[in-house]
Amino acid sequence: MRPRRSPPDTPRMHSSRTLPRLFAAACLALASATALAAPPSDAEIDRLLKASRAQSMLGAILPQMEEMQRQQFAQITAGKELDAKQRAEVERIQARTSEIVRKTLAWEEMHPVYVQVYKQTFSSDDVKAMAKFYESRAGQNLLDKTPLLMQNLMGAIQQKMIPMMEALQAELKDVSAQEAPPETPKTPARRKRK
Repeated sequence: MRPRRSPPDTPRMHSSRTLPRLFAAACLALASATALAAPPSDAEIDRLLKASRAQSMLGAILPQMEEMQRQQFAQITAGKELDAKQRAEVERIQARTSEIVRKTLAWEEMHPVYVQVYKQTFSSDDVKAMAKFYESRAGQNLLDKTPLLMQNLMGAIQQKMIPMMEALQAELKDVSAQEAPPETPKTPARRKRK
């Protein structure tokens, strides 16, 4: 009996030749797509950073971080009797920590980091489109209203959490109000005789 042949209009696959060719074609297609996505230039990134107010946003983060730091120092020293010398030392360490944070997060230090991260993350076209958006009235409006948006979101989240917290507190109260079952004394395990 003869093996069946495919009809003449159906292409025959030669797996030993076709798969490597398909793989090579796929690699070339991916490489060309990657090559088309050119990285942004420093100037394009600077335009975006200026339009998105990155420097002022970074500056706004610093006071928040310092406040968190003050709270952490307060927690560490809470309930501890510190003499004047110890309090002065804690204040010195807190001031030094604040100075280190300010130097580390200064725009002059962070700008190169922003540029590098944007280059690794976005293409030139992405950066141009984002800069164009932030330069627009809608983009500036978004930046202007972001603090209010965040404040409103936090309020909405807190309102959503209140009923859940009340339910959890009620459940905890119910559990603590229930009498614990009396403990049964454990019987010692018997030793096996040899």
